[in-house]
Amino acid sequence: MSTIEFNNRFDEMTNLLNAFAYNLTKNMEDAKDLFQETAYRAITNRDKFRPGTNFKAWLFTIMKNIFINNYRKKVKANTIMDSTDNMFYINSGSVVIGNEAESNIMMEELGKMIGELDDSIKVPFMMHYSGFKYQEIADELELPLGTIKSRIFFARKELKDLINARYNVADLRLKLRRS
Repeated sequence: MSTIEFNNRFDEMTNLLNAFAYNLTKNMEDAKDLFQETAYRAITNRDKFRPGTNFKAWLFTIMKNIFINNYRKKVKANTIMDSTDNMFYINSGSVVIGNEAESNIMMEELGKMIGELDDSIKVPFMMHYSGFKYQEIADELELPLGTIKSRIFFARKELKDLINARYNVADLRLKLRRS
């Protein structure tokens, strides 16, 4: 591909490249910089473009890669390394004492609710909870795969209903946000 033909094809893509640059950066000045860097790299690496391939995709790939590399540089530049000793109480994580009483109580209550489920839905649900895949449960219980999926769905639905009936859901969400 001749230089003139390459430049003409690049000029045809200018509007699309500018729009894509703005879409990536969400900032007009950064988009202009990204476009200029893309144009520079495309022109300097013109010999690497293979005629007969997708020119637009080649340019968009260059732009996307430049954007990703710049983003990684910014993230790395904004990372602050704290090499100071933890000599202050506020920085010490070893003093934190965890209290899992509330979550243990909730797990016990959930276990009781699961125990209240009918065995036809409890067994597939517990097997799935234990890590079995749907097909493994179907094979083990000698039931169709669709039946297993339905029973697990109904177990979840019944547990949700039991939780909603036992607790005021808004109060529960508030508790979970606090912890």
